[in-house]
Amino acid sequence: MYNNNDYSKVEFKESIVNIRRVAKTVKGGRNMRFSVTVVVGDEAGLVGVGQGKAREIPEAVRKAIEDAKKKLIKVPMVGTTLPHRNLGIFGAGQVLVMPAAEGTGVIAGSSVRTVLELAGIKDVRAKSLGSNNVGNMAYATIEALKNLKTLENIAKLRGKTPEEVLG
Repeated sequence: MYNNNDYSKVEFKESIVNIRRVAKTVKGGRNMRFSVTVVVGDEAGLVGVGQGKAREIPEAVRKAIEDAKKKLIKVPMVGTTLPHRNLGIFGAGQVLVMPAAEGTGVIAGSSVRTVLELAGIKDVRAKSLGSNNVGNMAYATIEALKNLKTLENIAKLRGKTPEEVLG
């Protein structure tokens, strides 16, 4: 998570992934609320997913956007695609993201597509495994993107130049 950076000047796009009406049973009956999952991104490598709950939908959306902006991650990209394939796991949801050739587009389903598009990735293939819960799929995609590493990162970790790593 990159919370220490100032993103107040960055223009974010928001997309509502999921709106659910949830109920808590109390002594006087059912207490209705709304749970909203939102994805925010600048389509240039920054993306985040957040959740908000409130009695009205607009308030829940506002809380979810606020939460998503707190959880922004920087996605490493190679051109318009990813550096390598990766598996993200969140709960029972698993998402396998794979780099694709230029011109392929975003081949993904449900909330995975939303997360990848708002991250600014143009060419990628994704396969959702396990659960198809919309919220878990969004969070699993974030986990997959969070664990990506570029050639420069690997070279720096090993104390070598990128040319030495490639051999």
